[in-house]
Amino acid sequence: MSEEKKNPENQPVNGETQAGSEAAAAEKEAKKAAESSEKSEKAEKGKKESKKKEKTFTLTREQMESAELAAKQLEAVKDQYTRLTAEYDNYRKRTAKEKEGIYQDAKIDTIKEFLAVYDNLERALATDADLESPHRKGLEMIFNQYKEILKKLGVTEMDAKGQPFDPNQHNAVMHIDDESLGENVVADVFQAGFMLGDKVLRFATVRVAN
Repeated sequence: MSEEKKNPENQPVNGETQAGSEAAAAEKEAKKAAESSEKSEKAEKGKKESKKKEKTFTLTREQMESAELAAKQLEAVKDQYTRLTAEYDNYRKRTAKEKEGIYQDAKIDTIKEFLAVYDNLERALATDADLESPHRKGLEMIFNQYKEILKKLGVTEMDAKGQPFDPNQHNAVMHIDDESLGENVVADVFQAGFMLGDKVLRFATVRVAN
């Protein structure tokens, strides 16, 4: 009797334990299956991405020829642009130089015409011997002002007297013998010479010694 009573009580307990073990095993299997599925998805995704990266394009012969033609045309346009830029730069420099030359020529021609006024003022002062004369003082003021104007324009008077004769700046009209002066030295200046920068505006008219 006692054994029969124990068996019915023990049967449910063993059944519950077995069911719990089966549930835990099923849960583990499900987790493993899920992890395996996730790994498979990641591997598949990686393969697809690698395929995308490794994807190449194949061009036909016509497309290659078109690409080469376009590259040649682009190179030709670049070369043409470089040439045009160089030509324009040369043109700009050339026209600027021409404008400067025209301006300098016009300036020289204008100043030359006014040098006669310088000569007349210089002669007027030379003929007026009275140093205290108001007339002479007025002429000196005008003459000095005139010299300042020429100086502002870049005009300088040649320092010819006592200097060696230079045919590029001096125009000799007379020769004298003077032992106090060296050979081929400018003894007197009859008409002043002028320079504009390194250009001769007017030759100095001089008398040369020895």
